[in-house]
Amino acid sequence: MRPAAKVELTPTERTALETLVRSHSCTVAQQRRARIALLAHDGYSTQDIAREVRVSEDTVSKWRWRFSVLGVGDDIAAGLADGPRPGRPRTIDPVRRAEIVATACAPVPDGSGLSGWTLDLIVEELPRRGIEPTSRSSVHRILCEIDVMPHRVQGWLHSTDPLFREKTTKICELYLNPPPGGIVVCFDEKTGIQAIERKFPDTPCRPGRHRREEFEYIRHGTQSLLATINAHTGEVVAECSATRKRVDIERHMEAVAARWPVGSIHVVLDNLNIHHGEQWNEFNDRHDQRFHFHYTPLHASWVNQIELFFGVLSRRSLRRKSFRSVQEQAYHIMAFIDRWNTHDRKPFRWTFCGYPSGDNNEETEA
Repeated sequence: MRPAAKVELTPTERTALETLVRSHSCTVAQQRRARIALLAHDGYSTQDIAREVRVSEDTVSKWRWRFSVLGVGDDIAAGLADGPRPGRPRTIDPVRRAEIVATACAPVPDGSGLSGWTLDLIVEELPRRGIEPTSRSSVHRILCEIDVMPHRVQGWLHSTDPLFREKTTKICELYLNPPPGGIVVCFDEKTGIQAIERKFPDTPCRPGRHRREEFEYIRHGTQSLLATINAHTGEVVAECSATRKRVDIERHMEAVAARWPVGSIHVVLDNLNIHHGEQWNEFNDRHDQRFHFHYTPLHASWVNQIELFFGVLSRRSLRRKSFRSVQEQAYHIMAFIDRWNTHDRKPFRWTFCGYPSGDNNEETEA
């Protein structure tokens, strides 16, 4: 065994390393290397240092040798950093790399008939732009290094409602702090529910075999679901309807009024044209002004809790189901809602508190 390299630190280096060890902003690697230098300076053996710092003896030997030859220096971060690693130098210069990234981030050429970039299309496009041809693997590596993924798309919806923050905050306040003596309900229509029958019956799953569904199907028409959910109990009042007109919505609201005959009712709904108008003033007059309508901002259906229930309905009741008629589908939907109200009913846990009152009324993405 060759003798361990001797490490001698100057008072300035020792003070800087001790400060670094106590710091919470340094990396784990920097802290370990600083401890190796301090323990080696204090005369500890390589085995004792490896056991104390919990690294291999080879690692301790490597850094003891580096500190003994090069020291730590005035720049502690540079003195504890990794040295240059061996390897083949880059064959793609920075300018060419920047051109590849610019191609991936640019829109596809007009008149090309393309909808977006893929890795293969980027490789084909480079020579057309006067850029030296580059292998597919090199283009993939360059884009991965800077986290550019032109083939992936994230959707977003822009709300132009000038009162977006005020309306959203007001509705959230109803969810979190309901008015005394009143209830808060959320209403909307789920339209165009298709009654689709698969041409042949499904095959149930078996050990080692998935459930199988026939690809071909027969359409039997569509219908709408008018539904209202109590935001604080989870109870749903609903009906299936062949149409979605003012008279249908008014009929449904009469059922809501009958279900909760006492107290004020705060209704959260969207801005569909048939949700406004003199009809609802007359409706409210018949019910002693018990109804208070709160309209969600434009393009902000996520504020309406009935949309959460529609998601549950789609996943648990409609998905993978075959219907021979719209009547059978309506019966199936209402059976699920009865089950929900009897066994599964519970309010959704709403956590968004709205926007602080001091925020500016800027256009908001939802």
